[in-house]
Amino acid sequence: MNLNIREIEITDKDRWLELWSGYLIFYKASLPESQTNLTWERLFDANFNVNGLVAEIDGKVVGFTHFLFRPSTWAKNDYCYLEDLYVDSDTRGKGVGRALINAVSERAQEKSANRVYWTTQSTNSQARILYDSFGYPPEFVQYRIPLN
Repeated sequence: MNLNIREIEITDKDRWLELWSGYLIFYKASLPESQTNLTWERLFDANFNVNGLVAEIDGKVVGFTHFLFRPSTWAKNDYCYLEDLYVDSDTRGKGVGRALINAVSERAQEKSANRVYWTTQSTNSQARILYDSFGYPPEFVQYRIPLN
C-alpha cells in the first residue's frame, strides 16, 4: 500500500464529490448543491481560510480533510480547526485517518498554531477510537444556536 497525503487539486473534484456525498450520508445530513459548490470553491480561494488535503492509496483518492486557522483570545498564535475528515468505508482501518490528522498537525506546526482541535458525534465510536489515541477529549461541551 502506497499512502500519500497531498494538497487537494482541482482535478480531484469528481472523486471529492463522491467522498463528500459519503460523508454527508454518514452523518445523515443533506446540504443544497449550492453549498457543496461553495465549499469546493472555497478550498481554492486564496482569500478564504479553508484548506484541503486528500489521501491517496496507489494513486486513488480515498479520503479528505478540510481545516482552517482562527485567532484565539486565549493564545498568541492561531488555533487550527479540523472541520471535516472522511475516509472511504472500504479503506478505513488502514491508517488513512491518522495520516490525514498528522498532516493537518504538521501544517499547523508550520504556521505556529497553538493547537489542532475537532469535534465528532458522540456516537461515532469507530472514529473516536482513533481520536482518543491523539489525546484526551475536551472537558467542554459545545452548544449551538442555529441562526438559519
